[in-house]
Amino acid sequence: QVQLVESGGGLVQAGDSLRLSCAASGRTFNNYAMGWFRQSPGKERDFVSRITWNGSTYYADSVKGRFTISRDKAKNTVYLQMNSLKPEDTAVYYCAVGLGGTWDYWGQGTQVTVSS
Repeated sequence: QVQLVESGGGLVQAGDSLRLSCAASGRTFNNYAMGWFRQSPGKERDFVSRITWNGSTYYADSVKGRFTISRDKAKNTVYLQMNSLKPEDTAVYYCAVGLGGTWDYWGQGTQVTVSS
């Protein structure tokens, strides 16, 4: 059974940093893309970042230059380093794993709250 477990969320002040982790289990995802999404109350889930199987990275414009995605294939884990956090980054952050343009597995989410 595939499981994605996020961790690292919390309450921080504007300008602070957080590092999210998402550990996958149940199978290896070396050939899959791994990504991060976020959802604020009353809003749709938005794309944040993704990293392809060969290490190419993509970011939403709103986080470019502040967030960095990385992955450790040996640990089946994807990370999201978030710097210079803003109140508008407040959301539940979800990791996902996918192949061929679809996101096949999702984590349960971790709350990130940035106070001003």
